Amino acid sequence: MSPEISSAIDSIEVSLSVGGMNVINTVLSFVMFGIALDIHPSFFIDVFKKPKGVLIGALCQFLLLPALTFLLAIALGDLISPMIALGMILVASCPGGNISNFISSISKANIELSVSLTAINTLLAIVMTPLNFWVWSSLYLKISSITAEIPYLSIPVWEVFKTIVILLGIPLVLGVLCTRFLPKLANALKKPMQYLSIIFFIVMVVLSFYSNIDAFLKCIKYIFLVVFIHNLLALGIGYGTALSFKLPERDRRTLSIETGIQNSGLGLVLLFNPLIFGHFPPHGGMLVITAWWAVWHIVSGLTIALIFNLKDARKKKNNQKED
Repeated sequence: MSPEISSAIDSIEVSLSVGGMNVINTVLSFVMFGIALDIHPSFFIDVFKKPKGVLIGALCQFLLLPALTFLLAIALGDLISPMIALGMILVASCPGGNISNFISSISKANIELSVSLTAINTLLAIVMTPLNFWVWSSLYLKISSITAEIPYLSIPVWEVFKTIVILLGIPLVLGVLCTRFLPKLANALKKPMQYLSIIFFIVMVVLSFYSNIDAFLKCIKYIFLVVFIHNLLALGIGYGTALSFKLPERDRRTLSIETGIQNSGLGLVLLFNPLIFGHFPPHGGMLVITAWWAVWHIVSGLTIALIFNLKDARKKKNNQKED
């Protein structure tokens, strides 16, 4: 990637007023509340009875994905800017995305495991997202020997932790309580909340690029390739790890989807928060990577669901021939 392209990407800036930031935070909280409507306390009981799949899924999400993303960023070297590398690490540090359960259902994967992983990983993200981002981004900046022209990034772990508790922790608790004590209301809210999630991600991406469309169009082919490789790595980590631990096919599909579908909306909210990244301009590379992930993982998720279904159809056809 040429210095001109890197400069164009990193020059992309999005600034929100306090009111705009509050609106986005509120909407994301509602999205997380909607995710929690599918979480039943019984899921956690099942996890303790058969923890293997969830433990391997958490391993993929919070250890293997951030670590291998760090290695990928190092391997890409000068082909990406430091801000793009940090954007990759930020996305990898977020929990699984809220459409993973939908993708798992149409992929004929283990939906119970998918929902359990979403619940457990989202709860763990309250601690693991700021911790992973701080560890791997700090290590990347240190190993890469970033020049003095790029300011050193000091991660305010407490501010990130506080933001995630408010955006994830509180809505999740309220959603689980609603499902437990107001099941009719929870069922009535599930579908509207799914549509809200899709609209939310579209709005987030539009906000990210509305005033920077020219710069984005110039760099999209580079960003597309980086996100494509990164997302393919994430999908492969989930499926490959499940395969190595000899999990059944349905569980392999679930872990692939749960690891490959990231909550990039949370990453965008963190980037928009002036108390977290406001002191560190320009960080356009982080913004572009995170926003394009919000689009691309939907495309890749639907694609892998199609691949899994074609595989099942081919297997069924072969079995019919043998009979």
